[in-house]
Parts: sequence; structure tokens; C-alpha cells
Amino acid sequence: MQTFVPEELEEDILNDLMEEINELYEASEQTLIELELRPTDNELQRSLFRSIHTIKGDLGLVNFTPLLPLLQHVEDLLDYLRKGQVEYTSTMSDLVLLTMDRVKAFVESIMAAGRTEYDQTLHEQLAMAIARITPTNHSAHEQLLTDAVLLLNPKLDIRSDGNRDKSSDKNSGPPATVANTGILKDISGEKRADMLFFRDLMQTIEHRSNYWVGRGDRIAKLALYINHQADSPIDDDQLSVACYVHDFGMAFMPLSLLNKTEAYAENEFNLMRSHVYKSSRLLEHLDQWDHARKIVMQHHERIDGSGYPLGLKEDDICDGAKLLAILDTYDAMTHSRSHNKDKQLSKKEAVIAINRQAKGQFSMKWLRTFNQAMTTLLTKSS
Repeated sequence: MQTFVPEELEEDILNDLMEEINELYEASEQTLIELELRPTDNELQRSLFRSIHTIKGDLGLVNFTPLLPLLQHVEDLLDYLRKGQVEYTSTMSDLVLLTMDRVKAFVESIMAAGRTEYDQTLHEQLAMAIARITPTNHSAHEQLLTDAVLLLNPKLDIRSDGNRDKSSDKNSGPPATVANTGILKDISGEKRADMLFFRDLMQTIEHRSNYWVGRGDRIAKLALYINHQADSPIDDDQLSVACYVHDFGMAFMPLSLLNKTEAYAENEFNLMRSHVYKSSRLLEHLDQWDHARKIVMQHHERIDGSGYPLGLKEDDICDGAKLLAILDTYDAMTHSRSHNKDKQLSKKEAVIAINRQAKGQFSMKWLRTFNQAMTTLLTKSS
């Protein structure tokens, strides 16, 4: 391991750098989600290239030199992509996100300690692995991408065709990262079309409130990850659809209520609670999504029977609703809302808070699985 000590920089410069990296990371996550759905979209490909190019430029300005060769090779790969010389795959998405994870960790370490350790040999191996991917060796791209990704994270269970090896999932444990999208691939064309429709619909609705943007994707991705950790007792397709549409009815509430910062009056609270009926009606005549509709209807029920709309108790609440109840609360705690502008919690703080208020509200079985999954994810990002 080598130690990098940067030249002295003002705190404001480092804070601005970290803020821009975080913004570009989030933008790239969204771009990669869209690329999973539209892998040949050239505007998305160019957007991803620009994000990496900007991060590389920012690091160059402050002379954070150890990461520049790696970022240059990733940029070169994305340049091939935007020029149509290589094809996008999910493994390329893993490579980009894991590289950006490494950048964030590098800068955060410098901000915390004024120095950071890095593995120069690993960086050189990564640069060589990525450099092998050229427009002239298409048949080898997926294997070469896989080799590079496994250098960044050896725990990932991926084959050279770019897909996770599902046959060994239960033996190897949960995936090391959440998926890049809540849209499933291994389903019928009809169901996939429905899922894309629901996601597109909810993305439009999310813009009705400044506090909702990205909520559907965040909850769906995390729900699928946690369901996998529990050996998938919930149908992934039903769970994903429920996560996307569970707040559909909220779009038909008055903006004065959605943006209210004070406590609701009883009649206002009753109106807000009616959103579960409006959301479930979206799926009412779609028999293939009947279980997703059940999850939506029940996701505000509580284990002790104090929830709504029916006051169901634990044994009568489906697993999907029990999991969604936890994740709905977690997302609300970790992202700004009208009622908690000054109380937004970190991921770790939110996990602690949910456990403190869990009695009677959340399923202990699903809370344990949630805790295990979040421990893995928080450890990975720390």
C-alpha cells in the first residue's frame, strides 16, 4: 500500500469537490438505470462519459494524481461507448459505479485524515484490464469487463456473460451491491412492459413534489436486495411493481397537504390515508399484479393492528407489505420531506431510529433481515 498526502487545500475546496462528486455519482446512477432500459441511447452514453470526464478533471485540478490513470482508462472506455464502438452491458455499469465508489472513498479519507492509503499495484492492474477492451476485440469484452470488476470487488458473483450466477446465490450469500434498476430482466415481455410503464408513470408523478424524485427507484432496488438476502420469499416482480406504485394515490392530494410542515388535522390525516385505496386501484383490473395490489393496500398496516386502512395484525399482513413498510419509513427518514427538512437522518441514524420505534409497528423477522442488509451496505460504503 502507498500513502498519498496532497498539497494543502482549503476546507471549502475539498467540500466543494466532495459535493460535486456526490452529485455526479447520483446523476450517473440514474443514467446507468436508464441505460439498463435503453442501452443504445446515445445521449445517456454521452452523459455518463461527461460525468467521468468531469470527475477526472476535478481531481486533476487539486492534483489527486493516483486516481487519474484509472479514471482516464474508464473515460476511454466510455468514449468508445458513446462513439458506438463498444456495446453497453450491466457489467460496464458495475465497473463505473465501483470506480466511483473508489473515488469517493479516496476523497473522503483525505477529508477525514489529510492523507489516504491506496494500492498502486491494484490501480495498475485495473488500468491494464480496462485498456484491453478495444473496438477490435468485441467477443472478449464481457470477459475483460468481468476481470476488471472482480479486481475492484472480488465478492461479486458474476460470470463472463455479465449476469449474476443465480444457481450459486443461496450458497454465496447476498449480492455485494444493490441492483442498478428495480426493473427485472428475467420476466415475460408483457410483465416487463407493465413494469416499465409503472416506473415511467411514477417518475412523472414524483415531480409533483420536490421531495419525491427518485423515490420509486430507491425503494424498489433496496427491496429486491433485501428480498434476495431473505432467500426471496416474495415474488420479485410483484414486490418491484408494489414499490413503484405504492404512493401513486399521493399525487392526487392537494399540494397544500403534501407540502404542509405542521401536524395534520384529523380530517387531513384521513384524506392522506386514503392514498392506499387510490394506489391499489391502479392495479385493480390487472390480474397478473394482484399480489402487488395486496402489498400496496397493506403497506401502512402495523403488526399490532394500529395501522390502516383495515387495522390488520401481523399474521394477516403479507410479507411484501411488511418489508415495504420498513423501507417506506427508511426512505422518508433519509431524504428531505416537507415535515423533516431539518431532521433528515443519515443512513446509519435511520436504521437506529427504525429499530427504536419498531415495537408494534414493524415485523421483527423483516427488521432483522433489513438490519443485516444495511450492515452489509453501510460497511461497504464506509
